[in-house]
Amino acid sequence: MSQATETSAAMVDAAQVAAQSRGYWKTVWLRLRGDKVTIACFVVLALIVLSAVLADWLAPADPYKTSMLKRLKPIGTEGFPLGTDELGRDMLSRLLHGGRLSLFMGIVPVVYALVIGGALGLVAGFLGGRVNMLIMRTIDVLYAFPSVLLAVAISGSLGAGVTNAIVSLTVVFVPPIARVTESVTTQVRSLDFVDAARASGAGTFTIIRVHVLSNVLGPVFIYATSLISVSIILAAGLSFLGLGTEPPHPEWGLMLNTLRQSIYVSPWVAALPGVMIFFTSLSFNLMSDGLRSAMDVRL
Repeated sequence: MSQATETSAAMVDAAQVAAQSRGYWKTVWLRLRGDKVTIACFVVLALIVLSAVLADWLAPADPYKTSMLKRLKPIGTEGFPLGTDELGRDMLSRLLHGGRLSLFMGIVPVVYALVIGGALGLVAGFLGGRVNMLIMRTIDVLYAFPSVLLAVAISGSLGAGVTNAIVSLTVVFVPPIARVTESVTTQVRSLDFVDAARASGAGTFTIIRVHVLSNVLGPVFIYATSLISVSIILAAGLSFLGLGTEPPHPEWGLMLNTLRQSIYVSPWVAALPGVMIFFTSLSFNLMSDGLRSAMDVRL
């Protein structure tokens, strides 16, 4: 073995010993603290969430107040820093309030799918056999449909509305989360500490709750976080098609729909909702990648 290889192996061993002495969560925190991209994305998301939560206090005007005399004002107009929409409503106020519905419709379906799909994948992966085949073949039927087509089909059959859009997006995200959970659970089930717990007389529910769930939850949670960006885009797409939020409620996808006729008159104002969707989904995506890297024990 060359001297360079020996030095590299020694450095890896030293890093592993240092990580073990620090503890897992402290190591994760140190990795995150050194990841400037993840920290920046977290700050951006925190600002977006806070602006949506505090929209009633931050919005300079009533987001529902119309004025045909002030319609399609450009960015930088006095009293309207981000201009006005096709009905003369203040765009800054609409964007702040629209963040509430956009974030709500992006996060809630993933949370519901995490609970439902996680439970199905956990049961299928741990029990195996016919239970696994029954659950996973049913999941595969839903997984075979493209996510956009499935969301549009379910929302179209249920009708427009926030609740129906959340139901359709939940159905879309249950299959991928269930498959990831089943895969991770199958790997954890074959480990030695699970066999030791079973040999000691622990029941199935106890083994799942104490030994399996704690090892499965981390990877599944990180994967679910990466789906939030997709959920925000799909929710905006449903609203754009008229299958999500209904007028006059502000929502970024619906605002893109109502402003599409004004893109040649006031293109920068019409692009603002799309910019918010882009930066929010990109921040969620990059933050989930950073969390995945920080929590990977193999690094």
